Amino acid sequence: MKLPAIKGFSLRRLGAIFFKEFVQMRRDRLTFAMMVAVPVMQLFLFGYAINNDPRHMAAAVEIREDGVFTRSFLAGLKNSTYFDIVAVTTNEEDGERMLRSGRAAFLIVVPEGFERRLVRGERPQVLVAADASDPVAAGGAVNAVAQIAQRALARDLEGPLSRLGPAPAPFDVIVHRRYNPAGITAYNIVPGLLGVILTMTLVMITSIALTRESERGTLEALLATPARPVEVMIGKTTPYILVGAVQVALVVALAMALFRIPFYGSVVLFAGAVTLFIFTNLMLGYLISTLARTQMQAMQMTFFVFLPSILLSGFMFPFRAMPGWAQAIGEALPLTHFLRIVRELMLKGADAADIAGDVWPLALILAVLAALALLRYRRTLD
Repeated sequence: MKLPAIKGFSLRRLGAIFFKEFVQMRRDRLTFAMMVAVPVMQLFLFGYAINNDPRHMAAAVEIREDGVFTRSFLAGLKNSTYFDIVAVTTNEEDGERMLRSGRAAFLIVVPEGFERRLVRGERPQVLVAADASDPVAAGGAVNAVAQIAQRALARDLEGPLSRLGPAPAPFDVIVHRRYNPAGITAYNIVPGLLGVILTMTLVMITSIALTRESERGTLEALLATPARPVEVMIGKTTPYILVGAVQVALVVALAMALFRIPFYGSVVLFAGAVTLFIFTNLMLGYLISTLARTQMQAMQMTFFVFLPSILLSGFMFPFRAMPGWAQAIGEALPLTHFLRIVRELMLKGADAADIAGDVWPLALILAVLAALALLRYRRTLD
């Protein structure tokens, strides 16, 4: 029997469908919350956290002689908004290690004989070693060193020394751009892209692990087995380690072949750091899978985590240029620590002591995520 065709346009039918869709949207509170939270988060991150004019850059000062002009120069650096002096040393090795480990973005060296040569008008040199692995972060502060020093010494160049006061400055600032002398952007972006790819793919893949089981109706069978939560977690995440390993090998090989990215560090340390980061992302994805009810919700929550990871980790914008609250959030993100580790290993040839300051926070984040995932999974058993 052929059903009669419905002719014409009915506002009643349209209203019924509209009301039904509105009720369904109201019931899906997570999706509605994401629709509101994501624009607000973007507004705050782009409006307040992103800054391409880095200030308060961590700097170490190596003083090889002490004197009136040296102390004035040091005071000028401390009062500047461009630098935060994190250490003053007389040991050359200490300054180099701080620069290599990332504790300092700049190493400013006042050489021996600076005071004597300045008084004689021989234009002594001030050496500035800048970590140029991030060319944007190194630019503005380097250009400010000469002006800071000239203003700081102005009040000391009086009386017989007033002839040294007018421009040009009575000293030269010599800049050494370490780890990326040519300022090639790919040296900064490509190694960091490895962490971004691992974060995006592994978190998303793992986040739909349990939600897929739930939608297919096989979660009940899994919960009925004698498998313990930790066994389920390990079994669900371990297969994806191979996926991460393949991605790492592919990205590193292409980075070295196509972009000529150097690799100066230890392969063993690099493999260990990558493995730790892969496990951390898998735990994050697994935690999301215990919170989401559907695969769509899992993908939405993954995006909600991925966006701040990209913007606040130092991948796209200089980390030191962000305000304090944004840096605090960034320190809690696994990608932030992995970006530092991979850049230090590949570009700087760092050793285990240099990367230790980022390895232990990454391990701590892994432990917290695993504990929360296990706790949340136990709740799903009730």
